[in-house]
Amino acid sequence: MIARSPTDAATAIARRPHRLDVLLAGGGLLGGLLLWTLGQHGGPPQLGLPPALTLLALAAMSLAELMRRTAPLVALAVAVPALALDVCTANLVVTVLMFTDVVYAAVLHGPPGAARRISLHCVLVTVLGTGVLTAVWRNPQVVLVAIGLALITIAPAWTGLMLREHRDAAEAARLRAERIALLAERDRARAVAGERARMARELHDVVANHLSAIAIHSTAAQSIDDPSATREALGVIRENSVQGLSEMRRLIRLLRNPAPTGAKDAPAATPALDGLDALLDQARTGGASSGLTFVLDDARAPHGTGAAPRPAAPVELAAYRIVQEALTNALKHAAPGEVRVRLAREHDGTLTVAVRSPFAERPGPRAPGSGTGLIGMRERIALLGGAFEAGPAQQPDGRFWLVRAALPAEEEAS
Repeated sequence: MIARSPTDAATAIARRPHRLDVLLAGGGLLGGLLLWTLGQHGGPPQLGLPPALTLLALAAMSLAELMRRTAPLVALAVAVPALALDVCTANLVVTVLMFTDVVYAAVLHGPPGAARRISLHCVLVTVLGTGVLTAVWRNPQVVLVAIGLALITIAPAWTGLMLREHRDAAEAARLRAERIALLAERDRARAVAGERARMARELHDVVANHLSAIAIHSTAAQSIDDPSATREALGVIRENSVQGLSEMRRLIRLLRNPAPTGAKDAPAATPALDGLDALLDQARTGGASSGLTFVLDDARAPHGTGAAPRPAAPVELAAYRIVQEALTNALKHAAPGEVRVRLAREHDGTLTVAVRSPFAERPGPRAPGSGTGLIGMRERIALLGGAFEAGPAQQPDGRFWLVRAALPAEEEAS
């Protein structure tokens, strides 16, 4: 026994006549036979043809009805000569009705190009038939014949064409709606992924600085047998724990219940560059035991002016987080020496942030790193269209680890 593939089975089902088509073909055949038996036909045959050919035309039209959906063009090719044979013989009205349905189905279910050609040909046949009858048979009844010819050709063809256009328009609208829904789902997934990445960067930048100081001083407290140094380390640990917990609570409060824009009691969601002094004071406290000093060089204000122009909020947040993460890395990895933070505004308006820390083997305790801080800094700068570089650099006064970011500092609108 040869097994049939699913494709062959689907093809066989598609070629099988539709149940409605079987009912139409069977009903038309039985109705035509009933009219023939009752003598309800058009009249004597033309051209000396035998009346029994009417039944042949009826059978051929019933066969065309079976193929009206599965092979509409073949059905029309069978129906046209069957109608011509019916007209030349006894002319059953059931055969004419089935022909109109075949024309309608050929336009509705056939190929798009064939549907329009069939509709045009129906108009041409009606016009030519009316003209020939008018020239040959000069009788007012030609008008009635022309109307009847239009009813069995033009009317079903153009009805099928209109329904086809409505169906195609509905299908196009459905596909467009599905495409829009798919694009909306992709945008939603992209927005969720972007928000998750942003939250990950914020959580890392908020927590890493405090936890790094806690890790370094807890290691120092364990390794140094000095009560005063241990008390100092525990004080730094407690201070960073309290500050980290406070910032985490603020961030969680923002995520759970974001305040409306412009609300006076809204918590500060975006750190500003004005807070760099406090950030460096915190770094000085955490890095004193490691021999680190921290210096801020703010060269943003143009010559001859007062305060520096304020950058846009996203740029200011990115600059603050770059400095925060660079200071955290310096606390974890830098050798004893000076850590210099420099802010400058270039001639083209670019805000430059540079953090330079000593690069050498560190004798004291170090906190482990995961590399996610550099990834987060690169992502922040890339989102704003800036430039970022981080790595060792040899300068005249020694070897340093340099973190440098160039941000497009559009001024904040007043």
